[in-house]
Amino acid sequence: MSYVGRSVPRVDARDKAAGRAMYAADLCDRRALTAKILHAEQAHALVKRIDAEKARAMDGVEAVFTCFDVPKNYFPTAGHPWSTEPEHQDVADRLLLTDHVRFWGDEIAVVVAQDELTAQKALREIEVEYEPLPFVLDVQKAMEPGAPQLHEAFPGNVLGHSSVRIGDYEAAIKEPGLIKVEGWYDTPTVQHCHIENHNCWAYMEGGRVVVVTSTQIPHIVRRIVGQALGIPWGRVRIIKPYIGGGFGNKQDALYEPLCAWLTTQLGGRPVRIECTREETFHCNRVRHAIRSHIISWVRPDGTFAARKLECWSNQGAYASHGHGIAAKGMNSFPQIYPCPNVECDAWTAFTNLPPAGAMRGYGIPQATFAGEAHIDDVAKALNMNPLELRRKIAMPKGYKDEFSKNVNWSDSFRACMEAGAKATDFERLYAEYAKPQTGNIRRGVGMALYWYNTGVWPISLESSSCRMVLNQDGSIQVQTGETEIGQGCDTVYAQMAADAVGVPFGSVHVVSSQDTDVTPYGSGAYASRQTYVGGFAIAKTGALLRERILDYAYKLTRMPVSNLDLVEGRIVRKPDGEALMDLAELATEALYSMEDSRHITAEATAQIKSNAYSFGCSYAEVEVDMKLCKVKVLRLMNVHDCGKLVNPKLAEAQVHGGMSMGLGYALSEKLLFDEKTGRPLNANLLDYKLLTFMDHPRMEALFCENAEPTSPFGTKALGEPPACPPAPAIRNAILQATGLAFNAIPITPEALFRAQEGGKAYV
Repeated sequence: MSYVGRSVPRVDARDKAAGRAMYAADLCDRRALTAKILHAEQAHALVKRIDAEKARAMDGVEAVFTCFDVPKNYFPTAGHPWSTEPEHQDVADRLLLTDHVRFWGDEIAVVVAQDELTAQKALREIEVEYEPLPFVLDVQKAMEPGAPQLHEAFPGNVLGHSSVRIGDYEAAIKEPGLIKVEGWYDTPTVQHCHIENHNCWAYMEGGRVVVVTSTQIPHIVRRIVGQALGIPWGRVRIIKPYIGGGFGNKQDALYEPLCAWLTTQLGGRPVRIECTREETFHCNRVRHAIRSHIISWVRPDGTFAARKLECWSNQGAYASHGHGIAAKGMNSFPQIYPCPNVECDAWTAFTNLPPAGAMRGYGIPQATFAGEAHIDDVAKALNMNPLELRRKIAMPKGYKDEFSKNVNWSDSFRACMEAGAKATDFERLYAEYAKPQTGNIRRGVGMALYWYNTGVWPISLESSSCRMVLNQDGSIQVQTGETEIGQGCDTVYAQMAADAVGVPFGSVHVVSSQDTDVTPYGSGAYASRQTYVGGFAIAKTGALLRERILDYAYKLTRMPVSNLDLVEGRIVRKPDGEALMDLAELATEALYSMEDSRHITAEATAQIKSNAYSFGCSYAEVEVDMKLCKVKVLRLMNVHDCGKLVNPKLAEAQVHGGMSMGLGYALSEKLLFDEKTGRPLNANLLDYKLLTFMDHPRMEALFCENAEPTSPFGTKALGEPPACPPAPAIRNAILQATGLAFNAIPITPEALFRAQEGGKAYV
């Protein structure tokens, strides 16, 4: 029996539903002191003086540390695997606390008290003297001569620049009869809004620092804490229990280094840091706001002669994940719609906004909005059905990217487009809504394609390790460093392990928590890598464990290994299918035998030097109330080729979650900042407009299963891609309904009002 491909229940469902699941805050030592951070109320400034004597004198305050007290060990925060090559390492631009404030909310001091209320009161007693400096919030203005400089090592505030050149753009645009289509497209700064705010607590044990934390990347955080404290990495232990979501925000080392340092200053006593929702909004990480400029030179038949992309990514105050987000988005441009003549440039620049890091999609939601809005603009200029245009120009079967070596093994784009068009009746509705609409209520349909890589090879290291243990009762214990963060990977890992070893699904226990002292290395949860990368390690380790089980079965049955099999937890003779013994019987004998005692375990590491394309599209139908300036999404469908579905129900849930994030991105979510001060204006869940359940339409998920040949289980990226196409699909539906081309999101009632008032979309 194969468990891969079946909708088995989540292995963590009962504990989470019953409230038994333990998160970092649940495990916190009751003796733990509480640390609260003093965040700067300046967008850009030097801290000249901090007077904390009143705070230190308060009853219940254990210590106050300022930016002048911490070690000057600069460290990176991004959740990337370490590189032994210095030029490939992340930018080390952070200190535990800083005297050079680079955004409103930067960390300048910390109070440690016996309880949270005392710590908060003490913060208000600290006096700070600043030397204000000029600041800049706009990414392009930050690159202008004379703009305020944030980091000496990066003149002109440019963190990174990359380019792509294919063919001869300048020669190609001279072709007679070409139509030029040009547009500027903007995507906003947003926050992840995961349920569990970031929190961690630290203590010392045996001269080592232990941090219990809500993180996606425990092994990477271990290294970063060591760097920040200037201690050997082996003196750091990171424990990651259940985590209440992350979406990339927790793919950074946020406050673990500070928490770890505090315990070293307080005799190893436990210290906890728990972010408020307001701190999570503007003091953790945000999604990069990206401005894109696209020019397409297109023939009347819809084929491209030449294309140009320029994009500017707003990094905020610190490097975090840096230029990788803009670079990934840029690299999708020449691939999704191949063209013989392309020029692409991407810049990432520092500004005095909160640091931007990883967020679900890692640059592709921004690139997809710009690119797919532009494709509909091209279709409109040609008076062509946007579906027909995409059929003609989308990446063909057999396409190969020379850099990643990714191959489009099947005609996935067109398979997904056709499945979605049929399910939504797109072509009939498009023709119907294309007729002149003059009433108050107008309708339209739109679509968008998306493209996604799986994992980070060849940009960065991809490796994963797995350990399996045969228990005395014949059950299997599985450990991996690839973290469960709510997406259901423990369940699919159990399914994979069951098939790889040959045991019932119910006999597999995946250890959900990670402990860097005992858990084999894994980079963590990011880049939609879980089933693809982790699958290699599970398949390799499962085969090794299976081999050792059958070798011991030979001792007990006297049957050659070539004639034995392990099926559903039973040792089976291959020629006639006869069950010779249960795995539980073998396991007990192996452990306790007086003649040949064996502890049957297996551990293996897989380095993955491949990648895989994930494809799909979204279809949207909208209703626009022109007088109320309100957009109602009537229907939203995602069609996805993510390879073979390990668990169809979990896959559908992942898609629905991504679609929901895409809806908010399209219609309501945007972090706002005071242009005069740099202060965040809506850093709370009252003023920041997340969509509610009532704002969601009927969401549907379809799959085109084309097993990925480079994957041991046929899988490829699933979790992030569905968040990428809803925004442009909705934008394109609004375009058909109203004739207004919105080139900036979110498309709020205010934006719709201004568009109608001015006769064009407000940007």
